[in-house]
Amino acid sequence: MKPPDVRKFLHDIKTACELIEGFVRGKTIDDYLTDPMLRSAVERQFEIIGEARNQSSRVDAGLLDRITDARRVIAFRNRLIHGYSSVSDEVVWGIVEGSLPRLSAEVAAFLASAGTS
Repeated sequence: MKPPDVRKFLHDIKTACELIEGFVRGKTIDDYLTDPMLRSAVERQFEIIGEARNQSSRVDAGLLDRITDARRVIAFRNRLIHGYSSVSDEVVWGIVEGSLPRLSAEVAAFLASAGTS
């Protein structure tokens, strides 16, 4: 059986990043804190990002070195899944504002250099 193409996982990450960006566009941390549906939607997409990141590393281990904080992305997914009761909404929002734009740009650049987008 042919192993999956790493680009499939990167497309999943790109899509999840775009969804989060759309969910939070025009929102503030106060909106995030008071809207359980928004928090759930953002966290679900981060779970997808982390799992796709994990799966992609199984297909192309070298990819971990080409995406900033790749191991932290996976660890964050694990925290959301297994330690959900201790996840700080402020930390999630900080990742949305601080790390998500870079991840999105790096994945988009990688896909563009691979001839897909």
